[in-house]
Amino acid sequence: MTLTRQAADWSNVRTVFLDRDGVLNRKAPEGEYVARWEDFEILDGVMAALGRLRGAGLRTIVVTNQRGIALGRYALRDVESIHAKFQELLAASGAQIDAVYICPHDHGECNCRKPLPGLFEQAAAEYPGISAAESVMIGDSRVDMEFGKRLGIRTILIEGERENSAPSKEKAREIADLRCSSLREAVNAILGPA
Repeated sequence: MTLTRQAADWSNVRTVFLDRDGVLNRKAPEGEYVARWEDFEILDGVMAALGRLRGAGLRTIVVTNQRGIALGRYALRDVESIHAKFQELLAASGAQIDAVYICPHDHGECNCRKPLPGLFEQAAAEYPGISAAESVMIGDSRVDMEFGKRLGIRTILIEGERENSAPSKEKAREIADLRCSSLREAVNAILGPA
């Protein structure tokens, strides 16, 4: 765990925003997509980390760019099916994700493709108690870190696997408030060791 900015006090966090690929599940190699449940490989420690967030009463929201939909590689229903099956597993283990917001668009087509604020705005409309000051964004890319920074949300970068890391990871490292090796480590930073 590497603290990169003054973000050591996480006591006021009420909402945790999570990217999906590279944070919850293994990221597909560059240019490929997680398009089926069979491709959705949950990362080690994710179930327990999400269970801890639920146990602490924190709202947990996934915000994910799914450009493969715009490119015709898979459909929105495929993504929704993956998420429904993941939620079933979570429920069986005592964990949950409160909501999932998906950007199905290509670059320049919308206001919801991270790092633009649309997915945060959708979440805030559905959950009026959400505030940027009481949120944290956990992601594995520059886009995730910029999404948080633009909104005034603290950021945690999941360094993850080097071979599948985003091309702009160095910029992400520079702007992240905290760098961790996994979601489990990020949740320990927010809540304290398990």
